[in-house]
Amino acid sequence: MADINWALIAPLIAIQVILLIVALIDLVRIHATNGPKWVWTIVIILGNIIGPIIYFIFGRKTS
Repeated sequence: MADINWALIAPLIAIQVILLIVALIDLVRIHATNGPKWVWTIVIILGNIIGPIIYFIFGRKTS
């Protein structure tokens, strides 16, 4: 555990948490998505960094 370089890991964790929070806030505020909201919630939460990115690319419905 002492061999982990936290200077490299900490920014990735911060980016992941920020993306997760922003995506969940956007999911709550948006009226319609491509697919059920509960599926996008699971994708965002369990997808680590790529989950919120997938939501922003494919989940938001643009009319």
